[in-house]
Amino acid sequence: MMRRRDFLRTTLVTAGAVVVPAACTDDEPTIGACDVHDADGFFPQSVASGDPKPDSVVLWTRVVDGKQQADLSLALAVALDPEFTQLLELTPVSGGLLTAGSGSTRVLVTARAAFDHCVKVKVTGLTPGTTYYYRFYYTTGDACYRSRMGRTRTAPAPDEDVPVRFAFVSCQDYIGRYYNAYAALAKEELDFVVHLGDYIYETTGDPSFQSASSERTVTFSDADGALALTSADGEPYHAARTLSNYRELYRTYRSDPKLQAVHERFPMIATWDDHEFSNDCHGATATYFDGRQVETDEERRKAANQAWFEYMPVDYPEGDDFAYDREVKHPDDIKIYRDFTFGKHVHLVMTDLRSYRADHLIPEDAFPGKIVVDKDKLNAVLGGPPVSASPCFDIDGQGYEDVKKALEDAASTLGFDPSFGYAPNEGARLLSGTFVKALLESISPGSTEQMPTLSETALGGMDPGFSYADLGKTAFYGAMGSRYLVVKDVFDVASTPVAQDDPARAAVMGEAQEAWFLTTMQESKSTWKVWGNEYCLSQLAIDLTTTALVDERFKQRFYMSCDGWDGFRHGRNELLEQLAEVGNVVAITGDIHAFLAGTPAADGDPSKKIVEFVGSSISSSTFHSGLVRQIALDPLLSTVPDASFVAESLEALLVGHDTKINPHLAFADARHNGFCIAEANATEFVVSMYLIPENVADMPLYGEGDTIEGMVIERFKTVAGESELYKDDGGTWKKWDPEAVSWA
Repeated sequence: MMRRRDFLRTTLVTAGAVVVPAACTDDEPTIGACDVHDADGFFPQSVASGDPKPDSVVLWTRVVDGKQQADLSLALAVALDPEFTQLLELTPVSGGLLTAGSGSTRVLVTARAAFDHCVKVKVTGLTPGTTYYYRFYYTTGDACYRSRMGRTRTAPAPDEDVPVRFAFVSCQDYIGRYYNAYAALAKEELDFVVHLGDYIYETTGDPSFQSASSERTVTFSDADGALALTSADGEPYHAARTLSNYRELYRTYRSDPKLQAVHERFPMIATWDDHEFSNDCHGATATYFDGRQVETDEERRKAANQAWFEYMPVDYPEGDDFAYDREVKHPDDIKIYRDFTFGKHVHLVMTDLRSYRADHLIPEDAFPGKIVVDKDKLNAVLGGPPVSASPCFDIDGQGYEDVKKALEDAASTLGFDPSFGYAPNEGARLLSGTFVKALLESISPGSTEQMPTLSETALGGMDPGFSYADLGKTAFYGAMGSRYLVVKDVFDVASTPVAQDDPARAAVMGEAQEAWFLTTMQESKSTWKVWGNEYCLSQLAIDLTTTALVDERFKQRFYMSCDGWDGFRHGRNELLEQLAEVGNVVAITGDIHAFLAGTPAADGDPSKKIVEFVGSSISSSTFHSGLVRQIALDPLLSTVPDASFVAESLEALLVGHDTKINPHLAFADARHNGFCIAEANATEFVVSMYLIPENVADMPLYGEGDTIEGMVIERFKTVAGESELYKDDGGTWKKWDPEAVSWA
């Protein structure tokens, strides 16, 4: 185990005077007019910059020499012009990997083998609102090789009254997909790019959402160290587990020329979502097996975190001397929530919504018949039981001995836990009479042996309650009814006593981050307080009560996903209530693979709202395509004749002009990839959504003259002091009216 002081740090240098070199000298062979060689082979991931501040920026590269596996020495040059005729003097200060002479137009840094030969340099002493150019140089033998040129830009000073233009992106699956959206983005003029997560995907070809091709694949050299997984139809694939696995993902993704072009042109401010570690994760826990086995793996989480630390150009809030240390327990090993100011008008606050959050409220391995809200809790929350509540009984109670034995005997055959999800001292083991009756009647239906059952009379005499089955949980192990397609009206009731009895179960940010977040927002002096938010704040519910679905069980109102903020309603309400008081708060969001715009509001108080803009995925399969696959692979949904109606009518169901289920969601497009560009000034925050047809990502459009056919731009804005949403309708701005659920 490496000592903390030996671990990868960011080299810290201070920029001083500008020097115009007259000629190149023998002892400075890598700068200015020297005859150097361009060498992508030595810099296979090119260069990148990130976390721009008024006086600093972080620069990054990775160097590879196939003949040298040891540490490698590099030089860095920074200039005010792309010809590198106006070079900055760079002075190393404490905390660097190596030191060099004072006032040099180069600085030496070390690419350590132990850190995958990655190098990070934080350059301070820069001028606000200024464009800089930089290169790394590597000398081996008698030859000198240089990286591609990077361009970066510092943030304007906090008191500058200047407009800010930036992009926000997310979800860039590499497997079978091409980064044509980045090809379009690289042509823009921007101050910076915000990445909202899913920079990599940890799987090598999960057929539930990835489409493999001969060119766009990832193969782990340490396959034995990876997680071996199998799809629903028996296809094998892998998920990253070791540091080697995660590094190879970053190397592969960052090898794409259009992703490189974006990094070469703009500084990036990044956070992570789930796939940088594991799909639908919480803390160090994955969800591949839906509760069939324990998936908490701290070493895997640390491997993912270290690779992110090595490859992403981040200025950590713990200080310039911060060093990632695998010996520190997660989540204390790394803190990535931080904030940035860009002039007088933009204060960007980036959060981490995966490291500190609680488990999903509905366990994937929940026994569907377990009662989660009994009569007493229903009375406390609603004042009485609703007619939709299930009859419930104590499985250990008198008169149910034969039912209990039949269930316990069936547990091993059907594959559920005979404890029914109850801990030894949890109390009365209440089960849904309706679910148990249906389960018993489904066991050996053709057998001559009579199974015990529950009579309608017995059900009628039971107390009411809500079970996991009432929440949509039909399988003993599975995401449906747990993370996806959760019955809204029951979840709203069931989640209330849980949040009241155990607030930690409703927590997303953790106490320290949430306190920092709210204080930062409340004390901000900027016109726009912009929240870099990983997953959707706006409610995403659908109403199927009036549809023509054949299966009556689906004639309900559902949350599409409880992996996001819909699964943490009470925590979201508390945040929205306080953010509404701050004013001019805008959330920029990724994750869902769809374009959305709305004004998410606290439950019960529509005046407590902010504005949210959601960008679709750069390349990952769209929300619509993902839902089509999800339905096809689910054992129950795939048997429902009209289940495809949900996917094909998704936008109409979400915006809900007829049902008004999501009155604060004003726009939804679930069929396009793309990105968003935000433009902020003293009076307006305008977002242009660049909608790119999903099939464009099937083939590379990487040539100079390549254009993207069918790209459409949708424009929205909010105005300072209003927290209202406007849409550009052919040159006329129309305002969203949540009460009428229409644009006025």
